[in-house]
Parts: sequence; structure tokens; C-alpha cells
Amino acid sequence: MTQDEIITFTSGMDGVLTIRPVPGDGSPDAAQGDTYFYYAPDGAVPATAQPFATIVTKDLPGDTTSHLDRPGAYRVNVAAGKEEFTRWTGRAPRDPAPAGAGTDDDTVTAHPVYGAAGWLAVANPGPRTRTAARELLTTAHRLARARHERRSGTTGS
Repeated sequence: MTQDEIITFTSGMDGVLTIRPVPGDGSPDAAQGDTYFYYAPDGAVPATAQPFATIVTKDLPGDTTSHLDRPGAYRVNVAAGKEEFTRWTGRAPRDPAPAGAGTDDDTVTAHPVYGAAGWLAVANPGPRTRTAARELLTTAHRLARARHERRSGTTGS
């Protein structure tokens, strides 16, 4: 699954705002080249919400387990929620990860930094995780939409 396929799939969901920082747009240098997906039906980055999914293209300090310093490497990160996190990892988000917890490509794993918050990750999604990645992105979108509706007092159609 390519980054463009993920971006097209996720951007096609209702109310999604896709942000792709580039040099000169005022975003931090560390964000450039990455992609951020927000549930934002008004088209503005929510002041109080985090993205529900991201694509990162480089290692960052404290987050090098996916080895994104390889050519063409990237990782999809998804705010999947406690239920999906537990289903995929076999443990609750706040439970400690077993020693040597997965960082393999094309495998759904706990996010190396935000796993305790229920985030899952897939480095270089491929044939094994194509369907799972789409399902997890759909779940994260649904959860973000529900949070937005609770905060704003609206309900979806």
C-alpha cells in the first residue's frame, strides 16, 4: 500500500482535512514530508483535537524503532482506540509491551511512542496489512467523528 493510496483512501472519508506540510508553510521542519488527517467538517484544523491518523516519513528523537531512515520507508499511525488496540496486540494500551515488541514492516503493532494512548502503527504497509490498515483508518475516523460530535453537541447523519 503506497502513501498515495492511503492519502486518497483517508482523504475520501467525510469531513477529513488532510494536511501535508511543506517548506515555507510555517510548519515545523520535523513535520515536513509527513501527512496528518483530522476530522474537521468545517475544513479548519481543530484547536483541541489531535489528528486521528498520520503518515510519518522519518525517524524522530525517541522514535527510531521503525527505522524510517531507510529509502522510501514510512509508517502509518492510527488512533485506533482501546478496543482495536487490544484486539491487535492482545493487551490493554497501558499494559507494558513485551520485550522485543514488533517493529516489523507490514505488521500491525503498538505505536512505539503513543501505544499507551491506544495508537497502532504499520511500517511500510503491504499485502498482509492492506485490509487491516483500511479498517483501522475507518475505525479511527469513526472515533474522531464521534468525539467531534460529542464536543460540539451535534450528531451525524
